[in-house]
Amino acid sequence: MRFRPPAWTSTLTWKAAVFIAVMCCLLAALLGSLVHVAVTSQIVGYARERALTKLEDVSRVYETGDQLPPGSGLDPPGLPGALRELALGGQRATMVADHDGRPVMWAAGPADDGQVITAEIDYTQGAKAIDGLDRAIVGSSALSIGATLLIGSFAVTRVTRRLHQTASVARRISAGDLDARVNDPRTKNPARRRDEVTAVAGALDTMASSLQSKLESEQRFTADVAHELRTPLTGLHAAAELLPPGRPAELVRDRVQAMRSLTEDLLEISRLDSRSERLELDAHQLAAVAERVVRASGTDTEVVVVRDVCVETDRRRLERVLGNLLGNAHKHGRAPVVLTVDGPVVTVRDHGDGYPDYLVSHGPQRFRTESGARGGHGLGLTIAAGQAGVLGANLEFTNAPDGGALARLTLPDGTECACDPEPPAP
Repeated sequence: MRFRPPAWTSTLTWKAAVFIAVMCCLLAALLGSLVHVAVTSQIVGYARERALTKLEDVSRVYETGDQLPPGSGLDPPGLPGALRELALGGQRATMVADHDGRPVMWAAGPADDGQVITAEIDYTQGAKAIDGLDRAIVGSSALSIGATLLIGSFAVTRVTRRLHQTASVARRISAGDLDARVNDPRTKNPARRRDEVTAVAGALDTMASSLQSKLESEQRFTADVAHELRTPLTGLHAAAELLPPGRPAELVRDRVQAMRSLTEDLLEISRLDSRSERLELDAHQLAAVAERVVRASGTDTEVVVVRDVCVETDRRRLERVLGNLLGNAHKHGRAPVVLTVDGPVVTVRDHGDGYPDYLVSHGPQRFRTESGARGGHGLGLTIAAGQAGVLGANLEFTNAPDGGALARLTLPDGTECACDPEPPAP
């Protein structure tokens, strides 16, 4: 199984913190190494000079035949083997090694009769100085890294907080809240410097204002056209009723009725777009509402009730949603058409070619229908989705695995309770 890191590791704050920590560690290691090498070289060099100076004094004493001073000798037992080899080779050398439980700087050189003369000095203070320096380097590096992380995280968090705010506003706009704005004060004051986040926030606010203006113009145009068409269509409908019976009169009445239905749909869409709809909630038995819609549609639709529930909803809008789904299934699908009630979930399925890809991916779009569709303006499913949104329900459009379009309406809640019986359909 492939390891997947936690989601929080993909955040900008985490990545910035890791980057800052790695760079601080590398910089601290580099500076610490340079300081350690420089100071250690100085301490060791000073101790080496002292040891070699003492070795020269001891050598003069040895040549005069006097007694060697303390801290010197010939072939002492604690002398490191590598230093002995160098001295036997005719060289004077130094080396730090432990002797009698303490660090010692040895200096050795050749003597007569193949012996090695040595001098030693105490290196305890030098070793302690180097150890103290290393601890200071590690401690100061840790403090520096911690302080840099805190300051860097604070600075990055300020940026990411503004980015999260901008993303939140973008999501609200995507959900339909066109009044949402970032309102970054930096975009309103020209005297303040603007960074990249400010530029993104300003561009988002400008885009939202432009989009809101265009949509409101489109909504006003749609509503105005529908209202203006309503009056002449009413007169045209009255005139069509006065035509003598016959096939031409039937065609005229049919087209006038189609235009009236289109006009009413446009008016309903304009009301949905303006978000001026108000719910009239009441408790209804979902299966009874579904059966009522099927009877009113006059279609051959099979109703399957798996589990009935009582829902608090606006019956008129719910009937509108189910009626449009049934009408679309019978118009663009093939029999059998099945309406299923399973708790607060109502599905409408046909056995046709299924929904087009664009509708499954992006939802219904007004005045767009699949290629080869038998009439229609793409408004029925658009209205169904809009009314479902007003009800607080979730309407999904998918295709069944074995073929056919499948619309699933999920109401916000449902309880197994006894509602007042629905009145019979007229």
